Amino acid sequence: MRTFTKIIAPALVAALGFTAVTPAIAEAAPRHQTSSQSSSVRAEISGLRAQIDRAAARRTISQREATNLRRDAAQVQKLYTSYARNGLNRQETRTLQNRVDRIKAELRTDRHDQRR
Repeated sequence: MRTFTKIIAPALVAALGFTAVTPAIAEAAPRHQTSSQSSSVRAEISGLRAQIDRAAARRTISQREATNLRRDAAQVQKLYTSYARNGLNRQETRTLQNRVDRIKAELRTDRHDQRR
């Protein structure tokens, strides 16, 4: 019985302690997205730049609007490059997607305003 209290009981307590800590560590660790999700965001960014160029060529947006949208798209591209070095996690993917969506909405608004 003495051996149990000196050796086995502390080992059992330590093992139970590690199992409680493991899920907390797993939650704190960033979860990286797969390469397909990363390439999807990258494709949307490059598609966005193509949409801006097409709208400028068709003169549905002014050159000033196109310049501002290109600058915003370049900033998103730079942010993507920064995030992608270590792989994208969910928060980074969401941030990039929100910025792309904002630029797309601005492009739609600029296309439909009548101030060319």
